Amino acid sequence: MPHVLLVGESWFTHSIHHKGFDSFHTSEYVEGADAFLGALRDRGHEVTYVPSHEIPRRLPTTAEGFAPYDVVVISDVGANSFQLPPETFGHSRPSPDRTELLRAYVEGGGGLLMVGGYLTFTGIDAKARWGRTPLAAALPVGLHDRDDRVELPAGAAPRVVARHPVVDGLGGPDGTWPDLLGLNEVTVRDGAELLAECAGHPLLVVGGYGAGRSAAFTSDLAPHWAPPGFLAWEGYPELWDRLVRWLSQSVREDV
Repeated sequence: MPHVLLVGESWFTHSIHHKGFDSFHTSEYVEGADAFLGALRDRGHEVTYVPSHEIPRRLPTTAEGFAPYDVVVISDVGANSFQLPPETFGHSRPSPDRTELLRAYVEGGGGLLMVGGYLTFTGIDAKARWGRTPLAAALPVGLHDRDDRVELPAGAAPRVVARHPVVDGLGGPDGTWPDLLGLNEVTVRDGAELLAECAGHPLLVVGGYGAGRSAAFTSDLAPHWAPPGFLAWEGYPELWDRLVRWLSQSVREDV
């Protein structure tokens, strides 16, 4: 079974509580990948999880270091976390550009999945910055140089638009999935395949890069863009299982 490395999907929340004259602060650490991790592990995949704040310490510093993983998933964490480790940002010492290492990993035959959120693709206020990294060349989508969020607060149902082993039969006869509440706006690159869209925007795009494969799922794998109905959908684990298998090249195109 494919070995998956999931990077991101964690955050710290700091709150200020004002109660009349007085106020106090609380802090909370949150990991949002439980449903995704459970979906893959229940299907037999080995998954290594690196939360956002552990990237400098735990992510490989050579392209060969990614070799044990068949697929790398980046979800809701910006490029700065990959390009500005403490030794470079705080002490001005050179360090490997992990976005270039990941590009080389895909070119050499690895699988890459980028999942949407406020800090992937270009992200909120253009802070995610993935379009300005070497890894952008390996993605099957083009990124905008601005805030790329498409907020869909009323909900919009994704729709399958192509035949492909990843999506065939998902969503029943009409190929629709449960509503999503937003996504990142991207463009489909020449040679890539658009498999599903949402509210007229690309949702799931796959393609090849060098000897490897890459995919972009432009909405979230967890709240808030992925509401409870999407997480509870029977197709949720099937989608990620199929996508990981395809990216790892463990299924044939004609399946």
